[in-house]
Amino acid sequence: MTTDGLLPFPAWLGLREAADSVARATELVDAVSERMPARPLMIHDLGSGTGSMLRWLAPRLRGPQYWTLYDRDPELLALAVAGEAAESVPTQVTAADGSPVTVTTRCADLTRLTAADLAGADLVTASALLDMLTADEIERVVAACVGHPVLFMISVVGRVRLTPADPLDAEIAEAFNDHQRRSVGDRRLAGPDAVTATIEAFARHGVPVRTRPSPWRLGAEQAQLTAEWFRGWLAAACEQRPDLAGQSAGYARRRHAEAAAGRLGVVVEHEDVLAG
Repeated sequence: MTTDGLLPFPAWLGLREAADSVARATELVDAVSERMPARPLMIHDLGSGTGSMLRWLAPRLRGPQYWTLYDRDPELLALAVAGEAAESVPTQVTAADGSPVTVTTRCADLTRLTAADLAGADLVTASALLDMLTADEIERVVAACVGHPVLFMISVVGRVRLTPADPLDAEIAEAFNDHQRRSVGDRRLAGPDAVTATIEAFARHGVPVRTRPSPWRLGAEQAQLTAEWFRGWLAAACEQRPDLAGQSAGYARRRHAEAAAGRLGVVVEHEDVLAG
């Protein structure tokens, strides 16, 4: 979330962490864990942010683990190592059997990742990353990952459902998806097309892929996240289509009133990808 008036990005990552944790497809993790070698694991996490994937996945895998966290923002990496992203998450992460988890960080541009960077990896992971890349960047990341098991989780696919329904929902959703596909400089983001682009990229390398849904299901118990997500969703749509601003004022009032009363439900669909 980077739109003016919304939470700073690290705070947004902390707010969404619990919803991501509940949504991720654990059956893909089961498939991964069955195939992990009986030795210390080398895991590379791409676009780590404040370390939510580390905190979620490491306790689900057995044996000693060595994680390398990649992000282009050194402040986010510092938070990941310090364990300050979410107050409810322990700062000392251990494996499922109590084995130690060792973490190092690399401040790097993921769009320049190469196979040499991932040499020796037993698993490559990412969460909420793919939609922020272009199709060409996804191609390069996939090429660097070939030869390793890959678990990419919580990728948006452009489908959102709000209840109760409102006549403006579909138009706002379409504008938001167009915003996700926007051009940033000379880069055109993949947005909700990222999962398809990733599957196709792996297919060009002959790598089989499994996908599973990982939706957020937000209601009264996630009121703060629901409200913040809605503000960002609507702001991005209006940034993409300024003509929506007039209609959106009343729409926002209705939706915020519903959220405050615990009557607004939101499903934000994502997909998780297991390759190799």
